[in-house]
Amino acid sequence: MNFERSISAFARAKNVIAGGVNSSVRAFKAVGGTPIFMKSGSGAMISDIDGHEFIDYVLSWGPLILGHAHPAVVRSISAAAARGSSFGTPTEAESELAELICAMVPSVERVRFTSSGTEATRRAVRLARGYTRRDKIVKFAGCYHGAADPFLISAGSSALTLGVPNSPGVPKSVAADTIVIPYNNAQALENAFAEYGSQIACVIVEPCVGNMGLVLPHEGYLARLREISTRYKTVLIFDEVLSGFRVARGGMQERTGVVPDLTTLGKVIGGGLPVGAFGGRAEIMGYLTPDGPVFHAGTLSGNPLAMAAGIATLKIVRDDATLYERLEVLTKLLTDGLHEIFDKHDVPHQTAYAGSTFGYFFAAEPVSDLESAMKSDVGLYAKYFHAMLDRGIYLAPSQFEAGFVSSAHTTRDIERTLAAADSALSEIRAAV
Repeated sequence: MNFERSISAFARAKNVIAGGVNSSVRAFKAVGGTPIFMKSGSGAMISDIDGHEFIDYVLSWGPLILGHAHPAVVRSISAAAARGSSFGTPTEAESELAELICAMVPSVERVRFTSSGTEATRRAVRLARGYTRRDKIVKFAGCYHGAADPFLISAGSSALTLGVPNSPGVPKSVAADTIVIPYNNAQALENAFAEYGSQIACVIVEPCVGNMGLVLPHEGYLARLREISTRYKTVLIFDEVLSGFRVARGGMQERTGVVPDLTTLGKVIGGGLPVGAFGGRAEIMGYLTPDGPVFHAGTLSGNPLAMAAGIATLKIVRDDATLYERLEVLTKLLTDGLHEIFDKHDVPHQTAYAGSTFGYFFAAEPVSDLESAMKSDVGLYAKYFHAMLDRGIYLAPSQFEAGFVSSAHTTRDIERTLAAADSALSEIRAAV
C-alpha cells in the first residue's frame, strides 16, 4: 500500500507535536514504519487519508464496543452538543450514567467521574491512601494504570522489591512507596504483605492484563488477592478501564465473582469520548470531598458530551440480551482461527481471549507475567503487523497490546482476517 499522505502528515505533525504523536504507541516505534493517519470510521471499518480501508481491531484501544460512529451514540452526542458542551455545574446526565454503572458493576455503590482512565486510577490510589492512612501501594509488573508517576515504576531484581522509576521525571521518593511484584505470583504477594502489610494502602491490579498483551489470571489468583487484602485491611482496586464492559457487563468482577473495594473505569463508559471513573463501596467513597477529607475535583469531570455518549452506549449494552454471547462467539472464532493458522505455519504462539478482548504472543512458552511476555518474537510481530496492514487489517502496532472485537464485526470480517493472516504468514515464511 502507498501511504504517501500519511508520511507527509507525520512530517508535518513532528514540526509542532512532540514526537509527532499525542500517545507514544501511535508512533509505530515497536513495528517500524510511519503511523497511519485516519480520517473516518464506520462500524468495524476505518479509512485513512490515503484512501485505504481496514478492518479495525484496535477500536480506539477498546472503547468502541459498538463499532465506529454507532448511530445512537452519534445522535446522543449531537443532541448534547446542541445544548452546550460544558457548564461547570452538575447535570442530570451525570446521575443517569452513574446509575447505569452502579446497576451493572458489582463493586460500585458510588462513583465519581474524571476525564481519563489515568486520572481515575490516580484518584483511586489517593482515596485508598486517605481512607487507610497508609502510604505504600502494590502494583504488578506489566500492568498498566496510566501515565501517572506512581504507576511508571519498574521492578528491581527480585520477586519482592520496592520499585525504581522507569521514566525520567518520576522521583525516587514516589518509587519508594510502590512495591512491584510479578503478576500471577501468589507467593510474591504473600511475601510483600508479610514485610510491609501494615504500611500498604492498596493493591491495584488489572484483573485481566491488556497492556503487556492479553494475560489472564490463573485460576483462583484474584480470589487470593481478595483474601490477602481483606486480611491486612488493605483496599483492593480493580483497574477495569480496559476490561470493564468488555469481558462482561460487570467486567472481570462479574465474570469471576471476585468483588474489589474500588474499581476504575474508562473507555466503554464514554462511548469513544474522553472519560474515566472510579467507584466502590459507599463507605470508602464517602471520604471524598465535599463530604470527606480526600480532595477530588476536575473542571471537565462529567462533561455533558462524554456523559451522553456513555449513556447511549451503556443503554445498548444493558438492553441487548445477546450482545455478550455474540461478541464472545466472534472473538473465539477469531482466536481459534489464528491458533490454527499459526500452527499451520509452525509459528510458536500463545493465544487467549475473554469476552470481546483477545491477544496472542509469538512465544513458545505459556505467558503468565511480564517476564514470559517479553520472550515474544517482536521482530516477527512487526513483519506480521505490516503484512496484515497491506491486506486491509488494522492491528495494534505493538506485540504487547490486546485486540478488540465490536458488535459491528461480522463472521465475514473474521473470515477475511483469517485469510489475510494465512496469506501474510505465507509471505513472511517465503521471504526467510
